[in-house]
Amino acid sequence: MTAHPRSLAQPPVTVEVLPPAARFSLRLRAEARPVAETALALPLPDRIGRRSVGATRQAICLGPDEWWIDAPAAEADAIRSALDGLVPHALVEITDREITFQIDGPGALDLLAIGIARDLSRLEVGRGARTVFDGVQAVLVREAEHRFTLSVWRSFAPHVGELLEQGAREIALGL
Repeated sequence: MTAHPRSLAQPPVTVEVLPPAARFSLRLRAEARPVAETALALPLPDRIGRRSVGATRQAICLGPDEWWIDAPAAEADAIRSALDGLVPHALVEITDREITFQIDGPGALDLLAIGIARDLSRLEVGRGARTVFDGVQAVLVREAEHRFTLSVWRSFAPHVGELLEQGAREIALGL
C-alpha cells in the first residue's frame, strides 16, 4: 500500500459542535403564513426543503405546515412572543433538544455518507432536509459546497459525534 501525502494543516473534513442557538418548531396554516412572516421578520419558505435567511434568523420548511426556525439565543424571547394572539399556530421551543454539528471541508460528503443513505451531492447549497443519520433523526442543511450542519436530539449527540469524529479520522488517514 502506498501512502498518499496529506497536509496535516488542513484536514479533508472537520467536525465542530456549534454553540447553542434559539430553535423552534412552528406549525401553522398556509393562510397564516404572511402574518407570521411579518411578525417574525423572516420569510417562511413555501416548499419542503427550502431555506430562507433573514438578518439573523433562518427558517427551513420541513413539511407542508411545519418550519424549523433558528436564531441567535438572545432572540428567543422575541420569537416566543412574536405570534401571540395574531394567528392560530403551534410554536414549540426546541432549543435544549438539539445539538448541531458543523461538518466542513472537501471530505464532508464522504463523512456524511457513513450515516446517511442518500446522494447528498444532489442537495443544493442553501437547502435543508429532515433525514436519518445512522438511525438517528436529524435535520441536515447544506450551508456551502463543502459545509453542512447536522442537528440531532441531544440524547443521540454522543453517538453521532463519535461516528463523525471516527469517520473524520479515517478520511484524514485515507482509509
